[in-house]
Amino acid sequence: MKIHLIGELTELEQGLAIVAKELGVELAEGGLKIEVVQHEENVIEVACNHSLGQASIHYSRKIHFFRAFGLFVEALREKNEFHLIERPQFSMNGPMFDVSQGGAVIKADSVKTFLRHMALMGLDMIMLYTEDSYDLAEQPYFGYMRGRYSQLEIRELDDYADQFGIEMIPCIQTLSHLEDVLKWDAFHDLRDDKETMLVGYERTYEFVEQMIQAAIAPVRTKRIHIGMDEAWKLGLGEYLVKNGLHSKFEIMNNHLRRVLEITDRLGLKAMMWSDMYFRAGSKSGSYYDLESVIPEAVIEDMPKGVQQVYWDYYHYDEAFYTEWINRHKKFGHTPVFAGGIWNWRGYVLNYGATFASTNAALNVCKREGVTEIIATLWGDDGTECDWFSALLGLQLFAEHGYADTLDEEKLKKRFYFCTGAQYDDFMDIKYVDETPGISPGNLETYNVSRSLLWQNVMMGLFDHNVRGAGLTEHYAELEPKMALYAARNGDYGFVFELLRRLCNVLSLKAEMGIRITDAYAVENKLVLSRIANDELPELIERVKQLHTYHRKCWHQTNKSFGWDIMDLRYGGLLLSLDTAIDRLHDYVNGVVERLEELEEERLPFQGKEGLADCYFYQFMPTSSRIARV
Repeated sequence: MKIHLIGELTELEQGLAIVAKELGVELAEGGLKIEVVQHEENVIEVACNHSLGQASIHYSRKIHFFRAFGLFVEALREKNEFHLIERPQFSMNGPMFDVSQGGAVIKADSVKTFLRHMALMGLDMIMLYTEDSYDLAEQPYFGYMRGRYSQLEIRELDDYADQFGIEMIPCIQTLSHLEDVLKWDAFHDLRDDKETMLVGYERTYEFVEQMIQAAIAPVRTKRIHIGMDEAWKLGLGEYLVKNGLHSKFEIMNNHLRRVLEITDRLGLKAMMWSDMYFRAGSKSGSYYDLESVIPEAVIEDMPKGVQQVYWDYYHYDEAFYTEWINRHKKFGHTPVFAGGIWNWRGYVLNYGATFASTNAALNVCKREGVTEIIATLWGDDGTECDWFSALLGLQLFAEHGYADTLDEEKLKKRFYFCTGAQYDDFMDIKYVDETPGISPGNLETYNVSRSLLWQNVMMGLFDHNVRGAGLTEHYAELEPKMALYAARNGDYGFVFELLRRLCNVLSLKAEMGIRITDAYAVENKLVLSRIANDELPELIERVKQLHTYHRKCWHQTNKSFGWDIMDLRYGGLLLSLDTAIDRLHDYVNGVVERLEELEEERLPFQGKEGLADCYFYQFMPTSSRIARV
């Protein structure tokens, strides 16, 4: 396809060359002439009458041009005449990638890949959530051996994003969520507790200013996200010793006031997570407590000039989002809204919960005048889920951003155009966790595959819960589907190949512990011998194949730091399987008369019947206490 764009293109040229190459479009004289017009009206309009040689793209903001260019090329591939109009719903809409909590720090080249897709989708903002994953020259232990970005890397990404009109906003922490910083003795005096800084301490604010200065230095924007969420024990550690008991409202306001003095002096516009105010007003400390009360005096005393960010991925009814947005408005302004693309529960992205929560939330945001949106992607507890499995979630946020009402058929077509991937295949990712026994959509967000992968076959902490669920058959049937999807999703086939290998492991491992304990209960040494001699060695080979491919995917997408956590997990799993072989051999051969670990009754996990849910890895392999690896 050859296209000749006519108009003022100076601001667009660099990004346009990149996007055109992605789409296989040649920009040259002699091609279809397209008039490019930038106007003030917040409307995207593309039109073509090929027979008359008339074509045009009208747009307002730079990012809108790149979405419009994609819409034009997509339509032209299907027909010679079209006239399309879109009305942008949000003034900010884009993803936040957590590159700190789980250890995975996305390589700059991988971020650029996302930025190219975002340009075609029309997403205009990106955040990299960095607790300590950025360079702080004054503090060598800040982000030490954690894959921190250099100032040069961030500047390069900001330059790349700007070509498409995408704003790169720093997203840091200036109160809590700093366990990986405060663990070092260099920051010993800054601790209120193991993850929260000491409010009111002068060196705390010297350190906060260093963080803010380093975060904002390599980017164009004057906006910054200062965090401040989930300071669970605020004021109850060293602060309590030094200052006595004070209300969390008072502590939050005093700390926020000091941080905003820094951002104001630097000419920055700050935003922060809003949950600590709602938690302080709740007797249970819950963010979403309908009985929570924030006194008017507290609101009046809240420092002005900071945007509150309402984060919520947990509700599926529009009524709750309406209520909570209106409660945020009582702070004196309309909040920023942060939804979630559910990638943080293990290997599997939960598209059922993602679609249900996002559709409800963004429908309400449009009605309630919320104009700034963040799509969060968290890396909790290891970042086992591949980042690129989230592409459909990004497309979902994008299509909401250009329509009053989501058009699912358009979403499917646009996803294929923007990524080369299949909507239905990406939706099927959810079935790795949405197993028999789980309600459609898995809105409870169970992560069955993760607990079954990491549990010890001789301990079986989840065996009671999965007995009779038919998971062996489920994963055996799912594996060839994932193989098919891997073959037909172009550049993103690896997302499905990783899940295929996971299904390959679970088709053998999911109920192995049950078969071992059942055979042991009736002293069937023939079955136990077959498991020890044939099945467990085969399972070890399958786990090794999963580990090898996962390692390849990780290092293709992320920096090497953080993979050490996964090596510890896979290594522990492989050694536990080797121990299982040894223990079964000893019993079958009469070296020992009994296996204590097989004699203990398998209890329901956390006392709950049905398929179990477990958030953290540390509770999956053993009942004994281990570090969070």
